[in-house]
Amino acid sequence: MTAAHRNHGSCAPARMTRFDDIYTQPDPRPYFRTLGPLGYRTPHYAQGLFRRLAHHIGIPGPTGEGGDRRATVLDVCCSYGINAALLNHHVTWDELHTRYTSPQAARWTTAELIEADLAYYAARRRSDAVPVIGLDIAAPALAYARAAGLLDAAFAENLETAPPTPALRRAAGGVRLITVTGGASFLSARTFHALLDSTERPPWVAAFVLRTGSYGDIAIGLAEHGLVTEKDTARTYPQRRFTDARERQYAIAAVTAAGDDPHGAETGDHFHTALHLSRPAVEAAAEPLHTVLRAP
Repeated sequence: MTAAHRNHGSCAPARMTRFDDIYTQPDPRPYFRTLGPLGYRTPHYAQGLFRRLAHHIGIPGPTGEGGDRRATVLDVCCSYGINAALLNHHVTWDELHTRYTSPQAARWTTAELIEADLAYYAARRRSDAVPVIGLDIAAPALAYARAAGLLDAAFAENLETAPPTPALRRAAGGVRLITVTGGASFLSARTFHALLDSTERPPWVAAFVLRTGSYGDIAIGLAEHGLVTEKDTARTYPQRRFTDARERQYAIAAVTAAGDDPHGAETGDHFHTALHLSRPAVEAAAEPLHTVLRAP
């Protein structure tokens, strides 16, 4: 897993625009300046869903006798901790975009931005905030997320090419929910095997996956750990606008080849993602997917 292993990153097919540099900067201002004008909004769609899922499965765990104080969310390809910011604070994607592209933010140094962010997020911290650890190869992005107080722990590791460090294994022990909003198309089951081998109990895995690729390999790998993967077929989620006609043509052809219908989605002007939720088989059998996803 690399910093650019995103649904819009350097490992994208040749017909997709590359956005390598926005994940190697010392703070998220270039990220928002670049992706904002393209209408990128996947974290916006994930915000409420991830919050509902975390609380549905009991994160954070009870703090009384016998409670699990380490129950944690692990965000894969977390970059600057945007998902954690949205999950744990009274902020929206649009508010973050406005903040990080404002004239005032443009005048700050990274150190000044971090200082301002510490106060900004502290003032907006939710009472039901949950512990979040981040996994990404982009060390500068992780350093920002930690310095701004968005992540409880961060690991710059590539589980596609190397096993997890002992520190990551220990941190992953209490993980109950793994989230992915960018990068699933460029990961394999190898990353998830490494993570689930480290968890003390099978977590849930919620991933927004570009419809131009397949999640099959990862789903098969998760099944080896007793997880059943279901795809939400009730809706798709716009990811970002196409940068040119070539991207649109590629997306329509790829989605069609994957067995999905691009009409009303990729035939417009956006890439689209679909949500895949993996749960232990007993839990998947006990509660239908639509009930879990639509729960208040």
